[in-house]
Amino acid sequence: WYGEIQVGTPPQNFSVVFDTGSLDAVIPDLSCESCFEHKKFNRELSSTFSDYNESFYAEFATGVGVDPSISEWLLYSAVRDEVSVTGLPAVPLDMYLITDESVGFWAAPFDGIFGMGYKGDGSFFQTLVKQGLDPIMGFWLTPTSVGRAEMTLGGVDESKLEGKKVDYIPIPSGAYGFWQLESTQFAVNGETNDVLKQIRQVYFDSGTANLQFPKNTTEAIYALISPKIEAFGESGAYGIPCSEIASIQARVDLTFKDEAGQPVILSIPPQELSVGPFRNNKTMCQTFINAGFDQNFVGGSLLKHYYSIWDQMNARMGFAA
Repeated sequence: WYGEIQVGTPPQNFSVVFDTGSLDAVIPDLSCESCFEHKKFNRELSSTFSDYNESFYAEFATGVGVDPSISEWLLYSAVRDEVSVTGLPAVPLDMYLITDESVGFWAAPFDGIFGMGYKGDGSFFQTLVKQGLDPIMGFWLTPTSVGRAEMTLGGVDESKLEGKKVDYIPIPSGAYGFWQLESTQFAVNGETNDVLKQIRQVYFDSGTANLQFPKNTTEAIYALISPKIEAFGESGAYGIPCSEIASIQARVDLTFKDEAGQPVILSIPPQELSVGPFRNNKTMCQTFINAGFDQNFVGGSLLKHYYSIWDQMNARMGFAA
């Protein structure tokens, strides 16, 4: 999910992912010869631009669809300029301009990423808050078939909440940078096991299309779904014969506690099991959980089935189905 922002004076338009799992703002620079399909920022045209004259290199794995890359990289420089989004005045923002990038980013449908992290200094969201915006956001990350996804800054879209119960879950007191909640259990169709009956921190990431859990958690969930799910490739992906998908009705439940200490279950419905066929093997479908880092990241597989409220003011997140 991505939307339009404006950078510089006069403004130059870019499409960016509003990423709750990041603190950084990153868009392509005019000098980036490898940024073929993306809009590029022309610093010479902006009267409010300033350059910190610092360059950086970053390497990481991506997770936006089938066949996640083993390693992608960016070269970028630190700069500052005015940034605005529809309906809000421009604010000065420290950000990064991409000067070179690896192949995996060429086909991305968006130009860059704007961090919306929790309490993290320097993110686009925190910069808006410092300028007087109420520290709360609402996300309606609808499936592609539904369309009309939206983000509300400084409040929520009350029309999306009419007739719905909102479950509020507190954010741990030490949280910084990530929107995280404490889960007491994972389960599949109500069934769990020793690995899944553990207290763990879950990070909610609007910039992640699916789910990414530690390997033991990933395989414990898949063991409850189907023995035909197996590791596929070298990047933490798993797959199942596409012919098996229709026969599997596996709902994944994540349990939390609300502000009164009562259990709240957030569910990922069975239709999320398959991300789609692998590009190099059309008979195998990638499943929705990748085994990766030690942390638990929850993205679109869950978020697109709820209206989510990201309430920094009251240190909580809300979910309405």
